Order: sequence, then C-alpha cells, then structure tokens
Amino acid sequence: MLGTLAVWALAFIYLAYAIPHLIVAWFYKTKNLKKAYNAEWALVTGASSGIGKSIARKLAGQGLNVVLVALGDDLLDATTKELSEQYPRVTFRKVGVNLGEPGYAEVIARETRDIDIQVVFCNAGYVLTGFFVDVPADKQMANLECNAVSAVQITHLLLSRMRAKKLRGCFVYTSSAAAMIPNPFSVLYASTKSFLSSFGASLAAEVRPYGIDVLVFHPSPVATRFYDKAHKLDAMEFFKKFAVDPEELPDTVFASIGRVVWRDVGPTAVCFRLLMKLVDYNLMAWATALFAPFMADFKRYAKKD
Repeated sequence: MLGTLAVWALAFIYLAYAIPHLIVAWFYKTKNLKKAYNAEWALVTGASSGIGKSIARKLAGQGLNVVLVALGDDLLDATTKELSEQYPRVTFRKVGVNLGEPGYAEVIARETRDIDIQVVFCNAGYVLTGFFVDVPADKQMANLECNAVSAVQITHLLLSRMRAKKLRGCFVYTSSAAAMIPNPFSVLYASTKSFLSSFGASLAAEVRPYGIDVLVFHPSPVATRFYDKAHKLDAMEFFKKFAVDPEELPDTVFASIGRVVWRDVGPTAVCFRLLMKLVDYNLMAWATALFAPFMADFKRYAKKD
C-alpha cells in the first residue's frame, strides 16, 4: 500500500513538472513580441555573441529595434554591422559597457533615455572556475556584478520607466542548468544563476497584473564563446558534448514568454530538474561535499596545496 502511494506521489510530482512544459511545447508557437506588447524597442545584454546575438537577431526579425549591450570591443562593432546589414529596416543601438564594473547603469540610462524599451533580455554572464578561495576577490565581485547585480540594476531602471508610462512588456533572464545543483569549482556561477531564477520568479508575481511578463530560462550547455576563457573542468567538458547551437534557443524561449515563469531548455536542464525532484537538495549538497575530494577537478585544483 505504501509503495503504491509512493509511486503515485512520485508520478504526480513529475507530471506537475512536465505538464506546463508539454503544453508550451505542443500548443504554443514562437511569440511575436513586437505585436504582443505593441513595442518598438528591445534591449539585450551580452548581445555581441552566442545566445545574446541569436536573441537580438530574432527580435530584429520581428521588426523590433534593438539596443545591443556588451563589452565595447571589436566584436560588438562586428555584430552591430552584421545585424544592420541583415536587417536594414531595423535600428541597432550599441552600448559598450563592462557589466562587471559599476557605472554601466548610468551609461545605459543615458543612452536609452529617448526611447521606450519594453522587451528586455538580461543575458550577460560568464564563469570563473577553480577553488573559490584561489580566485582573487575583485574578480569574484566582478563576476557577481555581471551575472546577477547588473540584471537587478537594469531591471529596476527599465521597469521603473515602463510602470511610469503604463507600458506592457517582458523581462527575460538567462539562468542555467547549473542553478539547480551544487557546483563546486564554479561556485559563484551556480550561485548567481540560482539568484536569477529566484529573482525572476519572485518579480513575476508583482508585475504580471500590470501586463509585464517575466521568464527565466535554464538552457543546457550551448555552443558559444562562453567557455573560451574558462579553465578546464571535467564536468563542464562532459556536458559540453550535449551542447546545442544558440540559434536553436530563441524559438523555444519566445514561445514560453507569458506562458510559464521558468522554462528548462535541453536535456541537461530537464535531467537536472527531474533529479532534484527525486533527491533532496540537502542530500545532494552533502553527497557532493563528501565525494568531492575524489573528483579529478578537485585533485587538479588542490595540487598547489
């Protein structure tokens, strides 16, 4: 009897997870954000490559003008030129800032003060690998600023403007499958992504009554420049084998906006989520701490000790 009840309880838990994702996947197509919100402008951070660039391209294809926020380097110039040539009827406004250094919010506010931005993708982020204590504190704080704090700053700025003018729109946050489980050797990355997931879910309840949608999506590994500057991690190398092209993401993400608050995209994210419904997070954290010294990554970074 107890075994049967346990099976039914587990089935209910997994169905509760699967049903919203299946409904979106089966019944909803890509959402035209320009039409949905009667919008003219969108903003994307981390827009010069990878997921951000693919999102910017999708927005332009829907006729939205796009503010491209990224490091002010040759890559941003090249992306702006490429997209402008591909979509000559769309206006692209590049804002070159370092989201890891304070001061970017004032620049973004100044460069966008004459336009109404209703579609916002906070996508910028990067990973630091190795033992947390071995990475200088200033680098950790810059990572925290870029991955999490910048999303808070930009959201507050643009949400305040939207509410003042009673504009509808959406905020979309790029989290990660890493947000779901303990991540030794990339401590701050997992932590900042967990923050984004909670931030977006909490914000959604406040703004939905005003016609503003919030989506947090958790992509599986994506084949982008994201990993270029990261030191080798065996776990990261393993999951990169299942990486997908960033151009495959926007359709799924756009179809999810306004229909769910969290969306897991790809097999790694889905498997992590299902695993954590079967195993308590505390047990997972304890087991990870217990067995970490036997991991190749631990041994690699602990050599200096």
